Amino acid sequence: MGGRAGVRLSIFPLAGALLFPRAMLPLHIFEPRYRALVTDALARDRRIAMIQPREAEREGHPPALYEVGCVGRIAHVEALDDGRFNIVLEGLARFRMTAELQRPTLFRQIEARFGDYDDDGEPDPLELMIRVALEQESKRFAEARGYVVDWDAVGRLDDEALVNGIAQIAPFDNAAKQALLESPTIAERADLLIQFMQFFRLRDEDDGGRTTFQ
Repeated sequence: MGGRAGVRLSIFPLAGALLFPRAMLPLHIFEPRYRALVTDALARDRRIAMIQPREAEREGHPPALYEVGCVGRIAHVEALDDGRFNIVLEGLARFRMTAELQRPTLFRQIEARFGDYDDDGEPDPLELMIRVALEQESKRFAEARGYVVDWDAVGRLDDEALVNGIAQIAPFDNAAKQALLESPTIAERADLLIQFMQFFRLRDEDDGGRTTFQ
């Protein structure tokens, strides 16, 4: 997708939901506007663009959006009897929004360009010290939050799956999530993850366990 400009994308603005190239994102679709989005995507190219809103939605005021998101392809769909869907998106490439389009659809559409990120090929492997530091800080973070984790299974993940998986499920705020999405490389994302986990873990300890992650 690199280099193309002026591409029209139908978007699903969802806070805290990150999609990365080659990663999977399961979604339960129940709102009428997003049921229409899925129906339209299935009838065309099966593509849906995930992007985070910058603010909470207000009545009659669609929330402003971050500029960078990731387009995905519907890899699996389960149509439920009441019109809802369970879908799984497979990430394709990150994009930068250039404009929002005015279209008579229930769902929002944007114009976007690709090419700001090199998402076409497999990423370079992490340096061993970064991989070790990421796993160690993940264990500290999980223990501090009381999470139960199968660390043997975690150790078998490849670098990209590990980094992106943590970024997807970590209980960080939207701005931190966006910074992870916009990290150009897996190595930079891993380094940022380590910093975020250290920051939130230590802040939680300083607050005596009272911190609530957004």
